[in-house]
Amino acid sequence: MDLSQLNILLEAFRLLSWQNIVMMAIGGVLIYLAIAKDYEPILLLPIGFGAILTNLPLTGIFVDEGARLWPGFEGVASEAGFLRILYNFGIKTELFPLFVFIGVGAMTDFGPLLENPKMALLGAAGQLGIFGTLMLALLLKYPLNEAASIGIIGAIDGPTAIYVSSRIAPELLGPIAVCAYSYMSLVPIIQPPVMRLMTTMQQRTVRMPYTQKPVSKPVRILFPIIVTVVVSLIAPKASPLIAALMFGNLIRESGAVDRLNDAAQNDLSNLTALFLGITIGATMEGTAFIQAKTLGILVLGLLAFVIDTAGGVFFGQIMYFLSGKKFNPLIGAAGISAFPMSARIVQRFGQQYDFENFLLMHAMGANAAGQLGSVVAGGVVLALIAGVL
Repeated sequence: MDLSQLNILLEAFRLLSWQNIVMMAIGGVLIYLAIAKDYEPILLLPIGFGAILTNLPLTGIFVDEGARLWPGFEGVASEAGFLRILYNFGIKTELFPLFVFIGVGAMTDFGPLLENPKMALLGAAGQLGIFGTLMLALLLKYPLNEAASIGIIGAIDGPTAIYVSSRIAPELLGPIAVCAYSYMSLVPIIQPPVMRLMTTMQQRTVRMPYTQKPVSKPVRILFPIIVTVVVSLIAPKASPLIAALMFGNLIRESGAVDRLNDAAQNDLSNLTALFLGITIGATMEGTAFIQAKTLGILVLGLLAFVIDTAGGVFFGQIMYFLSGKKFNPLIGAAGISAFPMSARIVQRFGQQYDFENFLLMHAMGANAAGQLGSVVAGGVVLALIAGVL
């Protein structure tokens, strides 16, 4: 090794800041949570590894062609790094989140919602955290675009949060994506205390017998088409999101393209999640990520999640009283977009107080409505921002 090579080696060590070391440690924690705790491993694993890669000095992995390789270093990249290429291709163009939504649509059964359409109200109530947190962020002096981007964490829907943030506040993409997916994985921890606080023992033990109302195949096929048209007319900014989600669902319900359905649920979803995760991780460079603003995003994101759950349970309380105390308000907690995890948590929580109480299918209807509600809410946020900025 000649002297110049040794200098380059030492230069990389010299440029390694404490922020980079902290972020690499955080990347390691995300990898640990993905592997050891099974917290959203499909995304947290590549995000964690991407965070480690982007904090290694002089690699040029996440720089544009001709850009400075590292702060305080004069050398420039002769070509764009491979993670920057992925970022430009999939995040800046918004393709990755839309690809994910096609897969989500193919995996989602809207049958429980079609059997019980009133659950759509709970899906709407489960989005209150988005707008409540947006207003709070504005009060805390965040710029409007950043406040809206932080509020969308309340969708508890990673692809929606990424899609909206990449359009209106790309500089916050890393912390918002990590926050959204981390809190999605913590649904079993965050939701039960809110449900316990907002309901009584009598309400938790309300039994709701499930009477299946078969949904015909024509209805299942028409549903994604009609929803796409109606939502696109009401909230045009939500059209790409709702179209991708409903197209995936149409593939599922048509029954005519099993190969495409299988590809959307598996190949497309898995490959996109891989590229999406490692690219998001690459945005988590130490000096840009470790700021008071990032901590604020984490706190506000958690608050948004809590408000969403509380809003759903509160509306469930309204339905409880309007139904003559025959509706279990716990189902309102499933009005968020974490499908089907939240519905399973409602079922599990309810059975702690009455083992023979089966709320799952009712909660699945609210949960499916929450999936739609988060997409519409994302479109509304984009429309509001476009109308102001």
